[in-house]
Amino acid sequence: MNQNRFNKYSIIIPSFNRADEIKEMVRSIQNLRYDRNKFEVLIVDDGSTDNTIEFLKKYQEEANYTLTCCSQNNQGPGAARNKGMQEADGDFFIFIDSDCTVPEFWLSEINTALNNNKADAFGGPDTYRDEFPAILKAINYSMTSFITTGGLRGKKGKKLAKFYPRSFNMGISRQIINRIGGFGSLRHGQDIEFSNRIIKSGAKIVFVANAPVYHKRRTNIRRFYKQVFNWGVARINLYTIDHSMIEPLHAMPAIITLFTLLIGLLAIFIQPVRTIFWIGCVLFGFILVFSMLDSIRLYKDVRPALFLPLIMPAQIFGYGFGFIHNFVRRVILKKKEIAGFKKSYYK
Repeated sequence: MNQNRFNKYSIIIPSFNRADEIKEMVRSIQNLRYDRNKFEVLIVDDGSTDNTIEFLKKYQEEANYTLTCCSQNNQGPGAARNKGMQEADGDFFIFIDSDCTVPEFWLSEINTALNNNKADAFGGPDTYRDEFPAILKAINYSMTSFITTGGLRGKKGKKLAKFYPRSFNMGISRQIINRIGGFGSLRHGQDIEFSNRIIKSGAKIVFVANAPVYHKRRTNIRRFYKQVFNWGVARINLYTIDHSMIEPLHAMPAIITLFTLLIGLLAIFIQPVRTIFWIGCVLFGFILVFSMLDSIRLYKDVRPALFLPLIMPAQIFGYGFGFIHNFVRRVILKKKEIAGFKKSYYK
């Protein structure tokens, strides 16, 4: 192996009312197979009202690695990550979300990839653990399938649009941060805007396929719809910052949504359109059945597949409606930035 390019990694995790997930996350880091003197963990609590701080203060006594807890008033995950970088000692910053856990080889694989590729930044995938509930496995399938994402989340193989490292599993050197600055103020999509600046800086980015995080999303179908709606909103916000952050694939859910609504409405009155509508339904049925069978193959379990008839449309139409809504507001009506669902986001 090449000599390490970075002396110390700082793993930075923003958290807001995630005490239960934090407990799982810090314990998974406990099992990392990596020199304890070569990394630190900083958890930035973003104004939680649960017992996150109390737990972390107690856990610091039993952790077998350097664990630091910082606090701030609620300002959002971007500000929390920026505060973590200000407090960190490392020369390379790694970001993961508080609802993630990591396998024992995670940091070793990142270190190897950065050294072998002489990279300045990385992005990694998110995936599932076997014990996840069926609905989370269904959401994981829908969010990582080529059919529904076109490879946007960085899986191996073809991609229909540019890959951006995402904040649930990404990292960047302190040297590049000093050049481009930290995370911006967007509530959703800030990691894409951040990654866009990394790419434009000329930094070398590597995708580390062998360093996944296990993403245990705190969600159900209603929350999932709100989440993807906000992502559709965010894509237009990103477009207003830099037009290069929108590509044809990003508009596909909106096109499908508009087409479905238009054809469905016209089918009520026009017989030929009704035929087109039913052909579309049959085509979607074939795609859905294929996805369900593929899900059963992947998970060796039929239960996640049973959620896909709800999860896949929720993802496509939720994103599509968010995209359309904000396109009309910001691009056509020239109104101010919005974030989508806020107060009821976790309900």
